[in-house]
Amino acid sequence: MTVRWIRATLAGVTALALSLTGCGAGDESTAGTGGTVTVFAAASLTETFTKLGRDYEAAHPGTRVVLNFAGSSALATQITQGAPADVFAAASPATMKTVTDAGDAAGAPAVLVRNQLVIAVPEGNPDRVGGLADLARPGAKVALCAEQVPCGAAARTALDAAGVRLTPATLEQDVKGALAKVKLGEVDAALVYRTDVRAAAGLAAVEFPESARAVNDYPIVVLKHAGNPDGARAFVDHVRSDAGLAVLTAAGFQAPPR
Repeated sequence: MTVRWIRATLAGVTALALSLTGCGAGDESTAGTGGTVTVFAAASLTETFTKLGRDYEAAHPGTRVVLNFAGSSALATQITQGAPADVFAAASPATMKTVTDAGDAAGAPAVLVRNQLVIAVPEGNPDRVGGLADLARPGAKVALCAEQVPCGAAARTALDAAGVRLTPATLEQDVKGALAKVKLGEVDAALVYRTDVRAAAGLAAVEFPESARAVNDYPIVVLKHAGNPDGARAFVDHVRSDAGLAVLTAAGFQAPPR
């Protein structure tokens, strides 16, 4: 089976097809769940949803999962402008609210997981960054997400809680963009999610206490105009199952309150 991984921008969708194979995700019913399931998901879900989509396809023969990853605010805009999608998984309730307020959700969203910020630095932490205050040192170059993006809003909350003022070297449209600036050596550090640093090679995570003030809930919902509503519901059930949650928590996400 094939999972298509697509990174999106407000201007449109850029397709990148990846050929993936995987093992089954457990004993799930295959009734009424064939066809294509198109999932719009926050960029920070890239690694986990790619695996979950692969597992879902293996457990549901005849199904194809198409994954569209980008900043949640960009995805919400695309959905409200009529982009065809079956499922939306956002990195914050605020970006999900854009979709629900527009009447594009089929039912109430459910919190899938939670995520928390860390400071991403090069492996070995050469600048000895120990907390948010160090990001405001003279000459420090820091990448943040733009404030309309969930990781940017969370970063602003954490910086305000710490009383830290800084001028970022760059504002990125999703968390992967901010992380890439550190990997490329273009900045000294970035405020990103714990899960993104864990999935990246050559980087280290610096924890800081103010991140507890900026924990993001990740809601998921079946969309009102889903072309494959049965498949959409089955996919949401799959990622919210015990097996799905195990994949997410192994990547560093936190289980939601039950």
